[in-house]
Amino acid sequence: MIGVVDYGLGNVRAFENIYRRLGIAAAPVRTEEEMSASERIILPGVGAFDWAMERLTASGMLDALNRRVLDDHVPVLGVCVGMQIMARSSDEGGRPGLGWIEASVKRFDNSWFNDRTHLPHMGWNDVDSRPDCPLFQGLTQPQFYFLHSYFLLPDSDACVIGTTDYGRPFASAVRQGNIWATQFHPEKSHDFGVRILRNFAEL
Repeated sequence: MIGVVDYGLGNVRAFENIYRRLGIAAAPVRTEEEMSASERIILPGVGAFDWAMERLTASGMLDALNRRVLDDHVPVLGVCVGMQIMARSSDEGGRPGLGWIEASVKRFDNSWFNDRTHLPHMGWNDVDSRPDCPLFQGLTQPQFYFLHSYFLLPDSDACVIGTTDYGRPFASAVRQGNIWATQFHPEKSHDFGVRILRNFAEL
């Protein structure tokens, strides 16, 4: 069972619908018990960093989520703000993140942009992925849907499995052990995104 963390942020239903079409069991997770029963976890998110951390903390699932990811090493996929809150901190707010990934979150620098680029980074863009990465298996020159003004800056490039250019390259997908994350929205990225979600289910 793939558990989609439902803490009030992110399009949980979109993930459910995709997995239903694929014939893969998936359901929203709203309690510690449901978290404990999940064999894989998706952590979606939209909006601001601090608000996401506040909602996740208020959900009562944070301890169970940490336990499943850090102690039980269950595969987890963070999406958009769900990726960003996996870092230690963000320029967007003052609350600490989950600290699962050795990284911080930075705001795009407007000085990188020309008259064709602006914030937020919204719409379709390419992802240049590592050829040996199972999350991108079967994808050639994929494009995904983005909507963000902040990006993850890892301490080391070793965890970067995908990059995207927006003014300059940034990490659009990362992996640290059982922890996977994408800045783009696979649930909004049509066939490319469906393949990402299928690959995650088959890790």
